[in-house]
Amino acid sequence: MGAVPGWAERLVGPVRRSRLLPAGLAFAIVLACLSLTPSLLPRSPLAQGAVTGTAAASGYGFGVFVAWCWRGLRDRPREPWPDLARSVLLVGGVAALATSLAVGVRWQDEAHELAGTESTPVAFVLLVPPVALVVAALLLALARGARALARRVARLLERRLRPSVARVLGVVSVGFLAWALLSGVAADAGLRALDASFALGDLETPDGVDRPSTPLRSGSPESLVDWDELGREGRTFVARGPSSEDITELTDRPSMEPIRIFTGLANADDTEQQAALAVADLERAGGFERQHLLVVTTTGTGWVEPSAASGFEYVTGGDSAIVGMQYSHLPSWLSFVVDSARARDAGRALFDAVYARWSSLPFDERPELYVFGESLGSFGAEAAFSGEFDLDNRTSGALLVGPPNFNPLYRSFIEDRDAGSREVEPVYREGRIIRFTTKAERPPPEGEPWPGSRVLYLQHASDPVTWWSPDLLLTRPDWLEEPHGDDVPGAMRWIPYVTFLQVSADLAAAFSTQPAHGHNFSGEHAAGWVNLLQPEGWTPDITERLRQELARYP
Repeated sequence: MGAVPGWAERLVGPVRRSRLLPAGLAFAIVLACLSLTPSLLPRSPLAQGAVTGTAAASGYGFGVFVAWCWRGLRDRPREPWPDLARSVLLVGGVAALATSLAVGVRWQDEAHELAGTESTPVAFVLLVPPVALVVAALLLALARGARALARRVARLLERRLRPSVARVLGVVSVGFLAWALLSGVAADAGLRALDASFALGDLETPDGVDRPSTPLRSGSPESLVDWDELGREGRTFVARGPSSEDITELTDRPSMEPIRIFTGLANADDTEQQAALAVADLERAGGFERQHLLVVTTTGTGWVEPSAASGFEYVTGGDSAIVGMQYSHLPSWLSFVVDSARARDAGRALFDAVYARWSSLPFDERPELYVFGESLGSFGAEAAFSGEFDLDNRTSGALLVGPPNFNPLYRSFIEDRDAGSREVEPVYREGRIIRFTTKAERPPPEGEPWPGSRVLYLQHASDPVTWWSPDLLLTRPDWLEEPHGDDVPGAMRWIPYVTFLQVSADLAAAFSTQPAHGHNFSGEHAAGWVNLLQPEGWTPDITERLRQELARYP
């Protein structure tokens, strides 16, 4: 093949010893470069390194598979690349990666500016390459370990079976073992351990949270619900919130002391008993005698978004009762992945229990009935309803914030939206009951009257919780075909598989943005409740004061 330059031999020597195949390296470099393109949110150096490393390892595996298929179709053995060709691949690959990294920094700066976060740190350039190499090496080692195990199983089976059959069964056996561990034994054991670990957190009470003395709160001496069994988030919810004096001071309007009712996992043996206890305590506190009644489906450990609950109480002048219950010990981000069934069951059980008692009241004595859910809580809140007219018939309205992409009703409304409206801010049936908005103060269609029951979905164009879906692997979503949302980088494009990795990584940063971006809706509930409740005499100035007040909530 002729003499190979010394520099080429020195460059490819380590690669040859690592047994990395050139076809795999070529695809690894391409996917690593593509992984540096912008996504919904800015990424930290560690997150970008993890995405790039995963993309590179996946690209390597895909390249090796393509080369194997090509050799099989041509019926030829593998032919080694010349050292010069390997060297050109490596030099060109390093140059492409360096260029992509430099351009990626500029894209990250734009994403930081749109999300209202600090600019890209210098460590981005320094940390991304080594983190990516470590992640890619670990994934490659894991894959080679699985291959070695499959070959070992095949050799054992060859004693009784034909070699071709043994090889197939070896691969299938290792694949089944991996699936069983990840989806069965290991997953269940891990979840049980996590649940037990996080359950200990329910024994704690945050500083400044004291048992309420008013009978209008669960956990009080008069309550049917034991204070010590409410859980950490339940105790926080019933012990905090605005007083009637706080409401009057901010709104300059007369007010009442709000009612807050909650049940924890330890308060009852199952979900239905929890819901029944919550309704009994709600009735004891006089919740069905208030003008406005709000059923909340919580997230994770029982967390009720503080600016949503307090916003409802401010806008209603405290003539309100809020009821919620805990359904998990796991934090919100983990519940999003594994606790959707519990959220669905809890949302349905609580609303049905409240609705059964509410509907038994004389028609003219029933309070206005509202529903709230944020993030996974919106999934649970939807579970009690079959569609648009069911929401209309059984509620006065609903505020559903940051809905996950897998919400059934949400997806049905989005997919059946009016022609010409965008997925990030759709119009459904001309906005007669269901409306969507990225800006709570002006849900489209603007200026159109909104009588009767009102259901408002509040979502952000840059929120990965709303836009993440397994479909991103192979399908271009409408929200990337249409003009991008205001806070999404203009250079973001759908790339098969890569976009799925990027948006998956964005989930970890969804809460780290400023309000009105990502999954941070703090303060926006003010305008949301004003649009739904439409209080008489309310002014934009009061809404702005309330927004500023709620934005300070942790």
